[in-house]
Amino acid sequence: MKKYLPAAAVVVAVSATFAAPAVAAPATAPSASTASTAPSASSSPSALTAPASSVRVVASGERVDAGRGWTVWLTEEGKHWSGPEGYENFRSVVDGNIDLSRPGVSHQSEGDPAGVFHSGLYYGTKKVGKVVLTGTDGTRTTASLLELPGRPGWGVWYAHTGPENDGGASVALHDRNGRLLAELPGWNA
Repeated sequence: MKKYLPAAAVVVAVSATFAAPAVAAPATAPSASTASTAPSASSSPSALTAPASSVRVVASGERVDAGRGWTVWLTEEGKHWSGPEGYENFRSVVDGNIDLSRPGVSHQSEGDPAGVFHSGLYYGTKKVGKVVLTGTDGTRTTASLLELPGRPGWGVWYAHTGPENDGGASVALHDRNGRLLAELPGWNA
């Protein structure tokens, strides 16, 4: 049982604010891509540390290596990211362009012939389970999730996929029970 001690510490820290059953995310394979279309009904302590299906809490301004030269960070104002060339971008959560009272998801993507970096906001829920991208070829990719402390009702997701040839991926936001909360179709759907 010692191998679950770090996850148990997370549950204890979070359960001071939230009920323990609400902490567990659906168990999924730890890979960033999954062929499964149905969420798993089981969960385990190890699911709390799986990067593709759990929320990682980060400090404001903490830079997260999102892979392949991409960096993501959150502030109280919103999502920040930079690419391999070093430029920085920003997506606000306080400018009035998103409704934090209803579940929703945004999507930004940048890529080249080698692949695409996808990222965005998820918002309007404190019970996020996962964000899943579905490519035009049907390939499903589960995104990594980041939030600021205190479950502010919004967070950031990011994932890498192969190159998109004809319309971009759709994005779906699910709660911890696998229920679809919001969906954003691909731009050529």
